[in-house]
Amino acid sequence: MESVTQRDVFIEAIKKKARQDKDIIFMSADFGAPALDSFRDDLPSQFIHCGISEQHMIDMAAGMALAGKKVYVYAMAPFITLRCIEQIKCSLALMDLPVTVISVGGGLGYADAGPTHYSTEDIACMRSLVGVEVLSPCDELSTNAIAELTLRTPKLRVIRLERHALAPVYEGGFSPSKGFNELSSGERVCILSYGHLLHRAQEAAVICEGKGVGVGVIDVFCVKPLSVELAKVLNTYQYIVTVEEHCSCGGFGSAILELLSDNDILKPVKRMALPERYFFENGGRELLLNDFGLSISNIVDKVMSVK
Repeated sequence: MESVTQRDVFIEAIKKKARQDKDIIFMSADFGAPALDSFRDDLPSQFIHCGISEQHMIDMAAGMALAGKKVYVYAMAPFITLRCIEQIKCSLALMDLPVTVISVGGGLGYADAGPTHYSTEDIACMRSLVGVEVLSPCDELSTNAIAELTLRTPKLRVIRLERHALAPVYEGGFSPSKGFNELSSGERVCILSYGHLLHRAQEAAVICEGKGVGVGVIDVFCVKPLSVELAKVLNTYQYIVTVEEHCSCGGFGSAILELLSDNDILKPVKRMALPERYFFENGGRELLLNDFGLSISNIVDKVMSVK
């Protein structure tokens, strides 16, 4: 069966519920996705195309949320986060409005469009805002479960979705309740990741297993807030490796260090992230990740260096 993009899975789940709940409003600053076209065609009175005006869309979403609507806003990752950080703060977070912000194509997801279309600082920016949850699912099943979470328990969230379909990680079910899931347990080393790079982390763990090193892998799909329960799990390991498609400053690795420090846990943490610069090179996402130190072999080498 052909894989479906996270975007289409998420939007389809919202549309299904919107057929029964006329207060659900979907707003978009973009076209070009089958699920967007379907939502607009099937529920035109609940779909608003805002044009290339993401900041205005966030302000409009705030007004609709204040009027009792259950609002979803959608756009490309760099434009719905960095361009709108003031609006998300002042129009949504300050008033604690339960709007779901759907951000598509994080990291280098829009290769080869260049640095204006990359979103390599969004986690640092979004997790600095009070009251904003940040979630990054890794496959269809986790995406659908998180979409249902937003319907069941509305609050201000940024959902970071991949642009392209990803292979399944969860076969037997997915629960978003803890904010993380242990995919495998290890002896001394644990790899933490999310979204696209979680797949590389899993492949690296298999290679390390073949070298006689059992490695734990944890999907930290809820990047903010991180739970005390995660800190307790990490305390059972001697070494921790974080892997992210984001700049190292203020990103996922920084969040893990803060979690450990706040819970008085002293553990060596090795952070793997994109280099601190802008990316003008072409060649596709996978090649760029390999060139920038986030290849599967890079992850294996990092694990083997601390085992």
